[in-house]
Amino acid sequence: QLQACGGGLVQPGGSLRLSCAASGSIFSISVMGWYRQAPGKQREMVAILTSGAGTNYVDSVKGRFTISGTNAKNTVYLQMNSLAPEDTAVYYCNVVTYNGYVYWGPGTQVTVSS
Repeated sequence: QLQACGGGLVQPGGSLRLSCAASGSIFSISVMGWYRQAPGKQREMVAILTSGAGTNYVDSVKGRFTISGTNAKNTVYLQMNSLAPEDTAVYYCNVVTYNGYVYWGPGTQVTVSS
């Protein structure tokens, strides 16, 4: 129901763009966002986008990452610039609906290494 793509291997200082599309069976979306989980660490929120176009970012990515979306297509993007090795993680797309359903994408690996 959630399809994500755009991960990969990039050198420090490089950029990647993640995208996530929610299928038509998911409706009344309240929030779309991205989370990540690095080896040995808990999953953390990276960035979220509300239906009212509000955004929130974890402090470590502010100024480097930008979340955007297309409500009509139920799609959310994460533009990641100035990537650093500490950004290496599996990134998960997340959707929350107004009636409380939570959906997770399968995860896409982002590796930042020289």
